[in-house]
Amino acid sequence: MKVLANDGISKKGVEALEAAGFEVLTTKVAQEQLIDYINKHEIDVLLVRSATTARKELIDACKSLKIIGRGGVGMDNIDVAYAREKGLKVINTPAASSQSVAELVFAHLYGGVRFLHDSNRNMPLEGETKFGSLKKSYAKGVELRGKTLGVIGFGRIGQETAKIALGAGMEVIYHDPFIEASNISLEFFDGRSIDFSFDSVSKEEVLKNADFVTVHVPAQKEYVIGKKELDSMKNGAAIVNAARGGVIDEVALIEALDSGKLSFAALDTFENEPTPAIKVLMNGKISLTPHIGAATNEAQDRIGTELASQIIEILK
Repeated sequence: MKVLANDGISKKGVEALEAAGFEVLTTKVAQEQLIDYINKHEIDVLLVRSATTARKELIDACKSLKIIGRGGVGMDNIDVAYAREKGLKVINTPAASSQSVAELVFAHLYGGVRFLHDSNRNMPLEGETKFGSLKKSYAKGVELRGKTLGVIGFGRIGQETAKIALGAGMEVIYHDPFIEASNISLEFFDGRSIDFSFDSVSKEEVLKNADFVTVHVPAQKEYVIGKKELDSMKNGAAIVNAARGGVIDEVALIEALDSGKLSFAALDTFENEPTPAIKVLMNGKISLTPHIGAATNEAQDRIGTELASQIIEILK
C-alpha cells in the first residue's frame, strides 16, 4: 500500500509506516497535478497539512484512496463529511501540536510586551546611529506576571496555553460555549503537579477583563473578533491569533492598533494566506510569524507517529 505525504511527514512517521509494510512517497505534488498523480501511482493514503486541499473533486476522482489524513488539528482544507460519506476514513492529530502552538503564543506575548518584534526590525537599521533613542523607545515594557490572560476557545491548545500562563504567574479566564467547566493539571519537571479548576465566562467578560487575549477556535464563517469586540477590550490590551486566518477582522485590528486602543497584536495566521495584506505585514505593532504554530521538531515527530499508528490500525 502507498502513502503520499504531500506536505511532508517526520522521519519517525516514515519509519513507522515502512516498518508496517507501507511505501511512503514524500514527493511534493502541485495541487493541480494531484489527482493525476494519485491515480497514476494508485495512492491509498493521502496525508496533508495546510498547504494541500482535498475537496469533493479530488475525492470523486481518486478511487484508490482509502484514507485522508491531516497532520494537525483543523481540517477545513478537507471536505470531511463528503469524504466519509464516500467511505473514506478521515483522520487528524488534534493533540500533537498543542504544546507547540501554546509556546508560540507566549513567544509572541513575551516579545510583544518588550517590543522585540519592532526592536529586531530597527536595531539593524538604526542601532549604530540611534542607540540611545531606540533604548528610550523600548524602555516602557511590562511584565506578564500578575496580568490576566483571556482565552477564547478552551480546547487542547487553549488549555496548554493556559498552563504556560499559570506557570508564568498570570490569572486565566476563558470563554468556550462547548466547555462549561474545565480542570487543568499543571505538571512540573520533578513529577509534582497542581490542579486548577475553571468555569467558562461570557466572551464579553473575557474581552473586558483580560490584559491579553489569545484565540483558539476553528475556522468560522464570521469573525470571532471584529470591531465591536476590539472596542470592548481594555485600553492598551493585546491580542494573539495562532488559530485560523479570518478569526480576527484584520481591518478593524489595524484601526485598533493605529488608534492606540491596543498596544500590540500577534498573528501566526492571516485572512489572505499565503499572501497576507501589506498593511498587516508592515504594521510595527504586529508581531508576525508565517503559520508556524505546529512547526517544531517535537510536534512533527508526534504528528508523524500518531498518523502512522492510525493508518496502521485502519489498514492492517
